[in-house]
Amino acid sequence: VQLVESGGGSVQPGGSLTLSCQASGFGFSRYNLRWFRGKGGRWVASSTSGNGTLYADSVKGRFTVSRDNEKNTIYLQMNNLKPEDAGRYCCNCADVWGQGTQVAVAW
Repeated sequence: VQLVESGGGSVQPGGSLTLSCQASGFGFSRYNLRWFRGKGGRWVASSTSGNGTLYADSVKGRFTVSRDNEKNTIYLQMNNLKPEDAGRYCCNCADVWGQGTQVAVAW
């Protein structure tokens, strides 16, 4: 079972990034997946097995989580990024964590 994130980078405040989390080794479509800022840190958003979405209040209206069950991948579209959004974004499913991808937001 493996989760591999990508898509991080450095942007100015107000910029956008799209993160990806590629899953392998399990029945992806049956599971809820989550994005955290920091492994075991602050929860950001969830994509449920029933195609539902949930967001932390701090990112509502700016971030969008989606999933492609054919590609075993979830995405996090981040718009209007703020300096406080910076950090290492990790994908999680049950007790499995990816290594994360770094996001920097600064002038």
